Amino acid sequence: MKENRRNRQSHRSGMTLIEVMIVLLILATMAGLGVFAFRGQMERGRRLTAFNYVNELAGYIDMFEANVGRPPTNEEGLAALVHCPAGMSEGKWGGPYIKSKAVAVDPWKNPYQYSCPGKDGQEFSIWSFGPDGADGTSDDIGSWMSSLDDE
Repeated sequence: MKENRRNRQSHRSGMTLIEVMIVLLILATMAGLGVFAFRGQMERGRRLTAFNYVNELAGYIDMFEANVGRPPTNEEGLAALVHCPAGMSEGKWGGPYIKSKAVAVDPWKNPYQYSCPGKDGQEFSIWSFGPDGADGTSDDIGSWMSSLDDE
């Protein structure tokens, strides 16, 4: 009789396959939610980086304009912050305004855009196409925005 009880107890001491699968399902669900939250924060970080760099470029355009008397033309574009435009003296130009040899690309690997005159009557506009890489959509990030909440 004692032998029978020991056998029954030894069978009940472990976890069943269903219990293990339920635990794994719960862990996988929790990991998935964590990854989803992390990806949202990563995208917010990319948008903030683009917004900050757009404003930094606008400051460099202001310095260019203070030296030259006008912002870069559409033909000169943002490259005028790195290289002296053709037909302009190096002394008047006063650059380079950006330390790197090229204007950086946005966090989605697209070049920043520039236009003069700018959007909504501004003297100039600088923007990123945003995550979708398309111009004129609601996720564009531009110098006309006072914060990322302006979307």
